[in-house]
Amino acid sequence: MIRCGILFVLLFLNTILYSSRVCSFCPSSPLTSNKLTSCVRAIKFYFYVDGEDINDENIRLSDISLNRRSAAITIGTAAASLSLLQQPANAAIDIETSTKIPAWTLTNNVKFPTLALNTAGLSTVETYKAVKYATRNGITHIDFHPGVERDGVAKYLSKYKDERKLLFLNTKIRKPPLDISPQDAAALAYDQINEDLRILNVDNVDMLMLRDSPNSKVIQAQWKVLEEALAEGKTRSIGVINYCPFSLKSVLQTANITPAVNYVMVHVGMGKDVHGLRTLGEKSDIKTFGYGQMGEIPSINNAIANSPILKKIAAAHEKSVDEVALKWVLQHGMAASIRPSSNNMGRCIGEECEVGLSKQVHTFDWELTANEMKTLNSMNEPDDNPTLFSSIGCPNSFGT
Repeated sequence: MIRCGILFVLLFLNTILYSSRVCSFCPSSPLTSNKLTSCVRAIKFYFYVDGEDINDENIRLSDISLNRRSAAITIGTAAASLSLLQQPANAAIDIETSTKIPAWTLTNNVKFPTLALNTAGLSTVETYKAVKYATRNGITHIDFHPGVERDGVAKYLSKYKDERKLLFLNTKIRKPPLDISPQDAAALAYDQINEDLRILNVDNVDMLMLRDSPNSKVIQAQWKVLEEALAEGKTRSIGVINYCPFSLKSVLQTANITPAVNYVMVHVGMGKDVHGLRTLGEKSDIKTFGYGQMGEIPSINNAIANSPILKKIAAAHEKSVDEVALKWVLQHGMAASIRPSSNNMGRCIGEECEVGLSKQVHTFDWELTANEMKTLNSMNEPDDNPTLFSSIGCPNSFGT
């Protein structure tokens, strides 16, 4: 009853706040059944009480994908008629998203969405919320780590069981200890894959990515386990993460199946060839999947956020610097994994978490000009190491 009362008050307030905007936005459009239902759904996910969505169990990725702007518009329309609240919760919705995220076609006809949610650093609760916000905005590729992030994905899957077939689940094999033997490293990879499937309560994931090691034999032993997992249907594709030339050479020496992607840090200032890794990978048909469009180190992040070049381009398109930084990566034909917000890195808190995702999804709706791309390509700072988070087998890394 308390939540119903809060919802009624919010509806009343939004009638006042948005009625003039709605009238000017759509003065002559008839309020059809589908539009009314859309309004109801928008209300359900727009408001939060104690950090939880009101009646969110009835909102499904298969039903709707709306962003904050469209929600704000439809809320005012919905509030104009409280009788709408009597609409059935599972009523069909006739809404097309304005943006469709492109997908690469990998071996075995696996579709790899080129925009992913990056849950790095999020807690279990934050991961759950971020996945919820991402799917509502049309992001189906979920890029997560074993541990608390995986637990958040598992929580989402347990609540929305029918959405498993709509999601692309992408996780990583933990980095092996430096002094481990190839045989023990293989056993660790094998055990983790089974652990992941058990905790996620799924038959398979869509991609497994292997971390590197300074020991070529360890890389090769673990890659063989991933190839076996692929053959057994435990994963639909396999790739690598933070692989420098040494690591790539190591895995390719004995691989029966070439990694589909190399997941590395990519941002303006590093060059469009990402220190040569793109060309090296593409020679073996390995695609570049990038994270860290705004940088992963505070000094780099601030340098991109405060760049006069990016600010000028952003202003010309009426976009944010985040959107321009992401667009540069995507327009070069690379895939990207995005955090909910660069202002809230490693967290998913409040409205900004969903707003940030919604804005980035719509990066596919516009283009940088040829001159703008040329300008961004010529930037040589802030420079960075694309495999900064690799092992000591790769130069200039943290060596973790």
